[in-house]
Amino acid sequence: MNEGVNRQDGRAERWRQHRVERRREFVEAAIRALDRHGPDAAMADIARAAGVAKPRLYRHFTDKAELFVAVAERASELVWDRLRPALSEPAAVRDRVEQSVRAYFSAVAEHPNVFRMVGERRFLTRTAQPDPVAVGNTAMAALIAAVFDEYLRAHGAHSTGTLPWAHGIVGSVEGATRWWLADGTLGQQEIVEHVSVLVWGAMEAVLRSAGVTVDPDQPLDLDLDELPTR
Repeated sequence: MNEGVNRQDGRAERWRQHRVERRREFVEAAIRALDRHGPDAAMADIARAAGVAKPRLYRHFTDKAELFVAVAERASELVWDRLRPALSEPAAVRDRVEQSVRAYFSAVAEHPNVFRMVGERRFLTRTAQPDPVAVGNTAMAALIAAVFDEYLRAHGAHSTGTLPWAHGIVGSVEGATRWWLADGTLGQQEIVEHVSVLVWGAMEAVLRSAGVTVDPDQPLDLDLDELPTR
C-alpha cells in the first residue's frame, strides 16, 4: 500500500514540477512578446511566442492579468539578481551607488516594454490581487535599509530612519524610471548618471542627519553577507 502511495506522490510531484516549468516558459514567452509588441501585447502574441495554441495558456493562467502578474514578478527578479551583487561589490560608496544604479537600468533597458507594462500596473484588474511591484519595492527597500544600517554600524551610529529613507529612494528611482521610459530623450548612460547623483545625494544627506560623514571616494569594507534576500 505504501508503495502505491509513494508512486502516486511521485507522479503528483512530477506533475507539479511540470506545471511550474510550463508557467516559467510562458512567462519568458510573454516577455519576448512584450519586447516585440509593446505593453499592449495580446494573449495571441504570447501564445505565438511560446509556440502553443492560446487555450494552452489558460490551462496555467486564469487570464492575462494573472500572466502579467507573473511577468512583473519575473521583472523584479531580474532587477534583484543584478542589483544585489552590485550592492555587495567592494567599492567606495559613491562608486557602489553608481554600480547599483547602472545594474538596475541595465535590466530596464534590456526589457523596456516589460517595465512599461509593470510601471503602468496593467495587471491590477482585480482589487484582491496583490501588487507584485509593491512587494518587490518593499523587498528592495529592505535591502537598501540593510546597507544603510551597515554603514551606520561601521561608524558606531544607529537610526530608526533607515527604512523610510530606503523607501523614499526606491520611490524616487521608480518615478525616474517611468519618466525615462515615457520621455525617451535621455540615453541609458545619461539616466544612470542623473539617478546616481540623486541616490548619492539622498544617501549622503540621510547619513549626515544620523551624524555620519562618509568620504564618497574612500573604500569602505562592509559586512554585507547578511543582506536580505527576496
